Amino acid sequence: MGHGVPELVLELNGRTWTLDPSRSYTLGRDPQGDVVLDDARVSWRHATVSFNGRGWTLEDHGSTNGTFVQGRRVHQVDIGPGSAVHLGNATDGPRLNLSGAQAAVAQQQPYAAQAANPGWAQQAPPQQQAPQPQMPQQPQPGWDPPRKVDAPIPQQQGPGVGAGAPPVYGDRSPTTFHQFSLGRVMRIGRALENDLVVSDLQVSRNHAEFHSTPDGRMEIRDLGSHNGTYVNGQPIAKGGSQLLGPTDIVGVGHSTFRIVGDRLEEFVDTGEVSFSARHLTVTVDGGKQILKDVSFGVPEKSLIAVIGPSGSGKSTLLKALTGYRPANEGDVLYDNRNLYKQFAELRQRIGLVPQDDILHKELTVKKALKYAAKLRFPADTTAAERDARIDEVLRELKLDIHKEKKVTSLSGGQRKRVSVALELLTKPSLIFLDEPTSGLDPGMDRDVMQLLRGLADDGRTVLVVTHSVAELAICDKLLVMAPGGSVAYFGPPEEALNFFGYDTWADVFSAFENYRDYDWAGRWKGSQHYQMYAADIDAIAPQPVSMTPMQAMKPPKPQGWMSQFVTLVRRYTSVIVSDKGFLGLMVILPAVLGAVSLLIDSGNSLLPNPVNPKSGRIIPNGTATTVLLILAVGACFAGAANSVRELIKERVIYERERATGLSRSAYLMSKVFVLGAITVFQGLLVGVIGFSSREIPAQGLVLGTATMVELSIPIMALGFTSMMFGLIISSLVKTAEKTMPLLVMFAIIQVVFTGCLFSLNGAVGVNEFSYLMPSRWAVAAAGATLDFNKISPPADGGDADPLWEHTVGAWGMDMAALLVLGVICGFFVARFLRRHEPEVMRK
Repeated sequence: MGHGVPELVLELNGRTWTLDPSRSYTLGRDPQGDVVLDDARVSWRHATVSFNGRGWTLEDHGSTNGTFVQGRRVHQVDIGPGSAVHLGNATDGPRLNLSGAQAAVAQQQPYAAQAANPGWAQQAPPQQQAPQPQMPQQPQPGWDPPRKVDAPIPQQQGPGVGAGAPPVYGDRSPTTFHQFSLGRVMRIGRALENDLVVSDLQVSRNHAEFHSTPDGRMEIRDLGSHNGTYVNGQPIAKGGSQLLGPTDIVGVGHSTFRIVGDRLEEFVDTGEVSFSARHLTVTVDGGKQILKDVSFGVPEKSLIAVIGPSGSGKSTLLKALTGYRPANEGDVLYDNRNLYKQFAELRQRIGLVPQDDILHKELTVKKALKYAAKLRFPADTTAAERDARIDEVLRELKLDIHKEKKVTSLSGGQRKRVSVALELLTKPSLIFLDEPTSGLDPGMDRDVMQLLRGLADDGRTVLVVTHSVAELAICDKLLVMAPGGSVAYFGPPEEALNFFGYDTWADVFSAFENYRDYDWAGRWKGSQHYQMYAADIDAIAPQPVSMTPMQAMKPPKPQGWMSQFVTLVRRYTSVIVSDKGFLGLMVILPAVLGAVSLLIDSGNSLLPNPVNPKSGRIIPNGTATTVLLILAVGACFAGAANSVRELIKERVIYERERATGLSRSAYLMSKVFVLGAITVFQGLLVGVIGFSSREIPAQGLVLGTATMVELSIPIMALGFTSMMFGLIISSLVKTAEKTMPLLVMFAIIQVVFTGCLFSLNGAVGVNEFSYLMPSRWAVAAAGATLDFNKISPPADGGDADPLWEHTVGAWGMDMAALLVLGVICGFFVARFLRRHEPEVMRK
């Protein structure tokens, strides 16, 4: 402080800053600001505090919710010792207290700088400039691929940025600390009444408590939190507790805590994290390696592009880096924390944008984000809190002007922005994108890459797998994968072409294709670039992969089962209602199928014919069996058609949401509930149209005079069970195009096994196989009501079909068997859905 300049100490939530009059200080949510406030009511760059030569002033930068002094909103105000300022709200917004005290509890560095890496790891000191290393001997696998240009020795000396080993997992300055006295209880949560308020929507309102035990030890108690409380990356039981040792780390949302003496140290993950992969190797059945010893390290706030030809393991690498499919060997380190061993906690800090949009295109942008936020945020998050976060993300990605548009009406680049917005809701520190520019024109390609550059500059680490090479120059690092899944290059993108010795990337990829057996990895490891950009990471031996049991790594669900189910039903209903074509088809299809049966007249009677006086045998009523055959096939086709595409078209959405805590059973039951209601309605429509103009028995077996309803119930149940068979097909196929042939095949098989075309009873093998067909039991139930053994007796005088007996018992058995088939189908669908989940999530 200069002579005569009044010193000013700013205090906020237990943190203090001693302000230097020679510079200004920015306040807001921007992680790059000097005083960072993680509160949704505070704007990105809210205000500035500066010394104007006469005194200290605070200037509001047109913030959304305002700056207040003594309850009055101000634009610019003089401040000094004793002043108090509220940001975002005049009463309960974050309060800045200003004093002139010389000594504060702890003079802290600017918050953004302290919070840059919350892994409690001391950054390695800058290395002295190393002498220019000699170019190592190139590997000689037999020949060297032709080189079109001379590759100059890169001028940069010493290890590249981020190439060094990640910082040691140990001490570094905490974001803030809190005094903790013996016998005290310190509660952590989002609500303002907590002792330690964490403004993070991933944290429950009352999340956990620190307790001191009588013997002087400390323990953490979970208070039934929705996203879980973690110790050393592993979740403790919901509502449970765990004693803490001196080296134990407690994770709550984006914050982590440890106890040092009588002090609770807090580290906030604001997004600026380092990331590295060490010796990743993936082996599939048969011993074939599809990823071979991949190592690289990147610093915080970096944009990394991954390119390579088909078959180079890019998708496998992405799954290994995200924990979707952990590598068989090697480590993935998130700010020096092992992702595989601490996946349950760290998964909340990783965003993944697949190649296909993870959105329901029939919804508006804001409505799609609302449902995603409802599923991902804790159950105690209010609608206002979710809406505020959605609006914040939309403004950041410049999507606020499109929020009321349907996703399907947006351009390809805008849709990709919405997918990114969905992932940004939970403030991930690490974002992976798989082919985000696929199918986009060069202009949109550039826009998306510039968006990713901005995300990295705002304090995130972004890794993008791409085929496009037009915008690589804006990336910090480039990883080139060679055929076979090994690294061919890692370093600055501007040096890559010279490294390979070609003029264009087309030449490089042609060389990969033409010289597939060449040792590209050996050439890379024998190069000076390797010494500069990857040798330090590669030299560290990987730790043995000691995975925790998969059951223990099952992440907690932010919402309870019923809450998820209701949200999914509402979302699915909104999707269907917004699809006018499907709504029309939902009514027209059963109406047409029911009307077709009316073309069969033949007296319109579904009653048994009289006995032939000459032969003494019943005259078969072919009308009844034919009508029932048409109605049954129509119900089968309508039910299966409703569901046969529903799971395959949402597969990417399901994979991503499952990784964020979606319940598999809640997802499946939401489909069964909505589609079941539609299918039952269609079955009723088919039955009413098909039976209303026919002569039917006046008295049914079960419902008395409501014979038409009794006849329609098997048709409705048949549609429901066929819908379940459709879900099996949808969960098995790899592409939507394969569903239609299987749908047609399913419908034709049902025609054969109705029992209306030929007698199934007594046909050894065929009759037993027919028990697996829903049409067999549905026709049997309706046939029991109509007394099919009299309507269509065996032509050869054989035994009557026991499934057609005109008894309540036969009708009940037929219906029970039909419903059991539906339940069995549901079980298999759940098992097949499991195959489309991240491997680390499978129980």
